[in-house]
Amino acid sequence: MSDFMLNGHVAGLADTDDLGDLHIATASDTPLNAHAFELSDAEKIERISGHFAEIMDLLGLDLRDDSLRGTPRRVAKMYVNEIFRGLNPVNKPAMTTFENKYQYRRLVVERNIPLQSTCEHHFQPIFGVAHVAYIPNGRVIGLSKLNRIVDFFARRPQVQERLTIQIAEELKKVLKTDDVAVYIDARHMCVQARGVEHHGASTITAEYSGKFLNETTKQEFLMAVHSRMPE
Repeated sequence: MSDFMLNGHVAGLADTDDLGDLHIATASDTPLNAHAFELSDAEKIERISGHFAEIMDLLGLDLRDDSLRGTPRRVAKMYVNEIFRGLNPVNKPAMTTFENKYQYRRLVVERNIPLQSTCEHHFQPIFGVAHVAYIPNGRVIGLSKLNRIVDFFARRPQVQERLTIQIAEELKKVLKTDDVAVYIDARHMCVQARGVEHHGASTITAEYSGKFLNETTKQEFLMAVHSRMPE
């Protein structure tokens, strides 16, 4: 790990708690170790279940209780099959694009996409919405696929800044255009349920590329994002 300057001194591994509170991200790629996919999902569930049972035991919980006995396996299945399923590339949604036969060349905006992720610093939930847009460059994509791209990258331990970039980069790759915008507004339980416990706070991140770097195009996107739905 690189050293960081904190409070006037060089911080190394001893200060990793502080790094999480400072919301530091290390790269645009999700940090994965070399053996991330050596175990099957079933093997991961079995191993995680055992480790989580140990955590519960260390906390002083009685795993012989009927209510707690199945918790380690429930948590393990939830981690692997649900909230962290975006770590496994086999779960990446298939992306099919179509020829833009109608020659539509203006913004395509999919807004208010429900977003559920997990803060990688405290493993607390992140809830919010994502708004994504692109300008077709010969190809278009089914609208639901935009939602699926957001969900895939959200379903892993994340930092919101990285999540925003990952969604944008995937859209550019799939659509073969740089004319992409991503805007995320989310609430972090690591801010609301611990630490400062500020319940009204939300975090906004955005990524613009291609024609969205033009201020007029960017403002057109932001107006679409913030406009009210008709009654």
